[in-house]
Amino acid sequence: MLQANFFNQVFVFPILNLLTLFYKLFLIIGLPGAFGFSVVALTVFVRFLVNPFFKQQLETSKKMADIKPQLDKLTLKYKKEPQKLQQEQMNLYKQAGINPAAGCLFMIVQFPIFIGLYQTLSLLLTNGQGEKLINSINKVLYFPFLHVAKIDPWFLGFNLALTPAKVKLWYYYLIPVITGLLQYFQTQATMPAMTSTAPTQTKEITKNDDPNKKKDESTGGDFQKAM
Repeated sequence: MLQANFFNQVFVFPILNLLTLFYKLFLIIGLPGAFGFSVVALTVFVRFLVNPFFKQQLETSKKMADIKPQLDKLTLKYKKEPQKLQQEQMNLYKQAGINPAAGCLFMIVQFPIFIGLYQTLSLLLTNGQGEKLINSINKVLYFPFLHVAKIDPWFLGFNLALTPAKVKLWYYYLIPVITGLLQYFQTQATMPAMTSTAPTQTKEITKNDDPNKKKDESTGGDFQKAM
C-alpha cells in the first residue's frame, strides 16, 4: 500500500509524518476533530513552505504586466523580423530582471509537493481505518511516538473518510464547493492587478509608431491654419 519508491520517500513519507505529528499534538491537547485540524495545519504548513516560490511567481507576473506595452511596441516594430523581435524581447526581459523560464520552474518545484500532499490525504481518507492501513502507516513513521492505533476522521460533524457520493447527504457537497470558492477568491486576491491603462498605452504606441499617420495629421493641421 505504501511502496518505498523514490517519490514516496522524498515527498509522501515526510508529509505523512508531519500530518501524524500534528494529529498527535492535537490529541494531546484534547482538541475535538484533531484529524481535521491536523489536515488544516498541514495544508497551511505546505503553503508556507512553497510561499517563496509562489511569491516569486507573482512578482514575475507583475513585471510581465508592467512591460507588456513595451512588448507590444516591439511586436509592431519587428513583426516582419522574428529573429530580431526575439532578440529585442530577450534584451527587454534582461533589463526588467525577468527570467521567462522562471514561471515554469516555480510550478515544477511546487507540483510534486502538492501531489505528495494529495496522495497522503487520499491514502488516509479513502482506504478506511483497517488494521492493515494503520500498520502500513506506522512502518513509515520516523519515530515510535508518532505511531497511531486508529484515526478518528470526524471533523465538525463531517466524516472526512466519506465522499459525498458514498454518504448521499446534500450538505457533504458543501465541502468541495466551499473549497473551490475559497481557492478562487484566494487566487483573485493574490494575482497582481493588471493595469487598466495597458490597452490605452498600446494604442498610443501604435499611434506614435505610424509615421504616415503623423504626417497626415500634420498636413491636416497646416491646411486648417491656411484656411
